[in-house]
Amino acid sequence: MRGKLPFALSKEQSFYEGLGDWIGDVFYDILPEKGFELRDEQIYMAFQVLKSFQDKKVMFAEAGVGTGKTLVYLLYALAYARYTGKPAIIACADETLIEQIVKKEGDIKKIEQALNLEVDVRLAKSREQYLCLQKLESEMLEEDKFMDIFNTLPEFVHGKSSMTKYHRYGDRKEYSGLSDTEWEAVGWDNLQDCMSCAQRHRCGQTLNRDYYREAADLIVVSHDFYMEHIWTKESRVREGQLPLLPQASSVIFDEGHLLEFASQKALTYRIRKETLESLLEKMTASDMRENTMYLIEDIINQNDYWFQCLNEAANKDENAFRLHVDKTESVKEEGRKLVGLIDKLTEELVFESEMYVMDEYLLKVIEEYLEQILYSLKLFLEENKGINWLETNKGNDTLVIMPRLVEEILRQKVFNQKIPFVFSSATLSNNKDFSYLANSLGIDQYESFSVESPFDYEENMKIDIPALTSGLSEEKLQYCLEKIEENEGKTLLLFSSKRDLEIFKGYLQDKNLPYPVYYEGDEEISLAVERFQNERNSVLCSYHLWEGLDIPGDSLSQVLIYSLPFPPKDPVFDAKRNHAENPFEEVDLPYMLLRLKQGLGRLIRTSEDKGRVSILLEENEKHLLPQIKSVLPY
Repeated sequence: MRGKLPFALSKEQSFYEGLGDWIGDVFYDILPEKGFELRDEQIYMAFQVLKSFQDKKVMFAEAGVGTGKTLVYLLYALAYARYTGKPAIIACADETLIEQIVKKEGDIKKIEQALNLEVDVRLAKSREQYLCLQKLESEMLEEDKFMDIFNTLPEFVHGKSSMTKYHRYGDRKEYSGLSDTEWEAVGWDNLQDCMSCAQRHRCGQTLNRDYYREAADLIVVSHDFYMEHIWTKESRVREGQLPLLPQASSVIFDEGHLLEFASQKALTYRIRKETLESLLEKMTASDMRENTMYLIEDIINQNDYWFQCLNEAANKDENAFRLHVDKTESVKEEGRKLVGLIDKLTEELVFESEMYVMDEYLLKVIEEYLEQILYSLKLFLEENKGINWLETNKGNDTLVIMPRLVEEILRQKVFNQKIPFVFSSATLSNNKDFSYLANSLGIDQYESFSVESPFDYEENMKIDIPALTSGLSEEKLQYCLEKIEENEGKTLLLFSSKRDLEIFKGYLQDKNLPYPVYYEGDEEISLAVERFQNERNSVLCSYHLWEGLDIPGDSLSQVLIYSLPFPPKDPVFDAKRNHAENPFEEVDLPYMLLRLKQGLGRLIRTSEDKGRVSILLEENEKHLLPQIKSVLPY
């Protein structure tokens, strides 16, 4: 249901004239009266963003920390959503950050209180953030925690009450006490076949999707989920399903410099060893010609042998989830054989369909899946056409193929829509040049501006780059412990990897600190952030929260950067390195400096905040001091 506009329009005014007047009133009069700071940078940004909504164009809004950019884009998105009758989509960098925007101390609550508004904002989380009933039923006898979850499910899930009375359930946040590892055992994953699931109409994921689709004002998603919506929209409509997200009035990409990777991730093709086999075995239950039966048997055998070749050619790094696959002659030859056999089967299925002995829906599903596999295999077998890796999970092998360049797809499926798109971040340009980001995302026309942070960093932020004598792990661990004790907690530790975090966690086990330490992965991340913010002398350890974390006040007065945030050694970044003349200078160093700059921005969130940042360097990293100092705020 469309809400009322937050301002009155006279008969002589257009909507955009009224919008501009209202924005001026909000920032010059209403917010200062409510105790908000009047910031010239924020007001400048506010009137620049108006162009994006008036002209329905892409806007790169580069604004430093403390500008108040979130408040600006939320006001525009809210007003425009009510004007058009369609919700605005706010896309955050990842799933760890979408709860931040609706927290009790967040900007939406501030808008509601200051402007006396009720904002209908709903979270649309990725499918991995919801409970899977099938997985829960298979795991609940193994762990008491899982049995407790099963026993607390709504009655209609167990079939004990009418489906005319139901409510939402199954959000990861409802089971915040589960560690990430425990959640993986019962949460949805991409190996689940929801279309054939008998419980899909009672599924929490389905009910949550029905709920957020009815949002009147704002829907908050991750970049990944928005791009999955774009990528699956046509196929879902073709199959008689609703798209993952409703039509939007505008789209805001918060931390928009990270959209390219999310786009690549969403546009991946996944070939799971067991999926092809199980689909083809379903076919054999139908009456079909003997030639087709033999061909199916050959494909199943060849598929099994090809995955065996992939495993033999995979780089067996025990710390890596993504296994790089060397395209050996054996891998390519067996892959081509599989392509040939599947090509033959698609031809045979034309004849089978004319005999009307197979289930029509099953035949359609199989034909579409075979077309996808053929496209994926050919992309894999062609040189330099994609990025690929092998994932292994409890014996289930999945080959993942990711397109290298996504700009053409984004140009056609996203940025040709005549709606406002706003990219918001402190790091969108290279010295005010936005062309690199625009080109990588297929954006041909755009508006842009840059605004510096209003904060006095030299006065309020002290930066240490300690001269550790050895740079060894033990010395870094001891340094961090001493700094935490000196500061009496109130510390955020940022790690470049989960492994580094686990090392630090092990080091603190017998130290008996007098204040709580929260680790990413031990519980649902937004709960850990909430605890850290509300418990003044606590410590938060994370390898994800380099961006977007907003903890103003005394709860966070120290940031310890345990390790420089270089990109991982995985196939995605290896592909970028392989296509660079100087991989370190063109890939690793820019990525690290960008994340480092974002990490520094976690400390000072208001003009009243003060604190200290320490950047710990390994011995072999000290030559990078000039580059590191170039991104420091003073």
